[in-house]
Amino acid sequence: MTPVDDEAPPGSAADSLALIRKEQAVVGKAISLNPMLYYVPWGLAWFIGFGLLFLRYGPDSRVYVAMPDWLPLVTLFVLMALAMVSTTLVSIVRQRGVEGQSAWKGTAYGFAWFLSFAGMGTTLGRIADLLPEPERGLLWACSSVGLVSAMYMCGAAIWLSRDMFIFGAWLTVINIVGVLAGPGWHSLIISLGGGGGLIVLGLLLLFRESKGR
Repeated sequence: MTPVDDEAPPGSAADSLALIRKEQAVVGKAISLNPMLYYVPWGLAWFIGFGLLFLRYGPDSRVYVAMPDWLPLVTLFVLMALAMVSTTLVSIVRQRGVEGQSAWKGTAYGFAWFLSFAGMGTTLGRIADLLPEPERGLLWACSSVGLVSAMYMCGAAIWLSRDMFIFGAWLTVINIVGVLAGPGWHSLIISLGGGGGLIVLGLLLLFRESKGR
């Protein structure tokens, strides 16, 4: 019986192509992004956090649900911190074993998020106190959402993701609508359209991946 050499080169060009596709599939699965762990935590943070802001600081300072003044913002920041931890862990796992340009793109993009928000926070911190409280909250919220939408569209250009670009553009549109609607309404629009949109996007991407397996 002739022994089988597992390390023998492919016997034909077709075998080589099949082997390449098999290895690409293995590598792709290893570094694939779980959309539920990436999008849903941020979606829940925005949905709950901005939803509480709307219920406590509604249009014309109307209070729909009585709650401590600090509760909406603290809830939003805590949930966003948890979402950031989830995103960081997912990104680290995704980048494990990845070198070269792909690793550099992910690292640079991560630092871009941090530096952009640091710059925005420093700038707004200097001028926000000059505004009345409702407009001050609107300025912080719309600036943050606007930066997130821009970063999504930049990420779409880096990774050639149509889904990221569409969602970034969607965030831009609803952010503009929220600003025009005014304080209170902006929180409701971002809660439903932004937070809800992130949850829906994560579920759609998960469904698409499951169908492609």
